[in-house]
Amino acid sequence: MGDPDRSEGRALARVLRQAGGAEILNTLGVRLSGSELVTLLLAAFRTRAGLVTPADVLRRYTEDRFVAPAQTGARHLRRAEDLLLAGLPEAYELLTLAPVVPLGSHSAVAGVSQNNVLTTVRGSEVAADPTNGLALEAAVRRRELLERDGRSAPPVRLAALQRVIRAQRFSGAGRFAHFGLLALVTAGRDTGGLAFERRYAVEQLDILCAALEGAGAGTVDIALTVLEPAAVPVAEEVRAALAGRPAVVVRDDPDRSGGRGYYTGCCFTIAVVLNGQRVVLGDGGFVDWTRRLLGNGKERLLTTALSVDRLALALDPPAR
Repeated sequence: MGDPDRSEGRALARVLRQAGGAEILNTLGVRLSGSELVTLLLAAFRTRAGLVTPADVLRRYTEDRFVAPAQTGARHLRRAEDLLLAGLPEAYELLTLAPVVPLGSHSAVAGVSQNNVLTTVRGSEVAADPTNGLALEAAVRRRELLERDGRSAPPVRLAALQRVIRAQRFSGAGRFAHFGLLALVTAGRDTGGLAFERRYAVEQLDILCAALEGAGAGTVDIALTVLEPAAVPVAEEVRAALAGRPAVVVRDDPDRSGGRGYYTGCCFTIAVVLNGQRVVLGDGGFVDWTRRLLGNGKERLLTTALSVDRLALALDPPAR
């Protein structure tokens, strides 16, 4: 297989030659203001849409992976959503997030490549993970609480069910262009001794383990990865707290490669065994997003997301 970055570079060079030279990229990306760029792009896509026929729309519908219906039926998805939400305590406010977030929410805050995000012409991008939208809302709420209460500002707990789109190409079972995620975020202040990290890692994992046990999981598999030696007490706290759940297995995963540079301190993967099949549902960990959004080194954020689609397929496997 060829280098995708090199292939993309060649494609861009070819398009720039057709468009009149590399200077156009600088004009569009830097010289025009945001509103000027939106005006230009709207006019361009209005012109292109005017050339589209109904037959073109139907052809695109059959070819574009972003617009196809979900592989899992709505009733199965709804059942999985209800099972997950049944264990969500009132302390976590369940939000209905917008389907889009500001341009750069995934790249500037979470370090995700902009190529993996579906960007709109209006200076926004389609949500690729509800934790990003929840983090923005948590930062706004934490800022207000800090202005009012200072160091005694309480933590912010938020949750959301959201259907998201990711532009990178996946292959294999349980991998989709768009899918539903249940996400939890807890934002608060570092009070010393890893108190925030230890308390809320246990809280979020306990909630999700209870929900997955209630969904009928024979085993809930939590794989912990300590990214920094200082975070060892967080992993120890999780192991001790979940030891009383016979259906939960907590193990170390020091060789995990994904998520390094994304998470800080400690992260984890969540899998279940349902109908004799082991299914990885999602992961979570600590990130520095609210710290950077608020410019406050004391801010802490824990995020977790589980795939509703994968859970639905595990609960109701398709007939062979």
